[in-house]
Amino acid sequence: MLKLIGFIVSILLIIIIFLRTPQENVGLSSFATKSNILGSPRSAERFLNILTAIGIFIYLSIALAINLTF
Repeated sequence: MLKLIGFIVSILLIIIIFLRTPQENVGLSSFATKSNILGSPRSAERFLNILTAIGIFIYLSIALAINLTF
């Protein structure tokens, strides 16, 4: 069960990382502001930072628990 949850969290972390818009790439950042997928760029970046930190904490906790049980 923990392996399945760990797999899902790792996939979600990969998706979150791909959602992040590079600051130096004008084309992608203008697309993100025009499409308004995640709201304003500042709030979207803050939300993704928090979500990424929580996801990493959950992933590390699950990985530690899996390693301690086997």
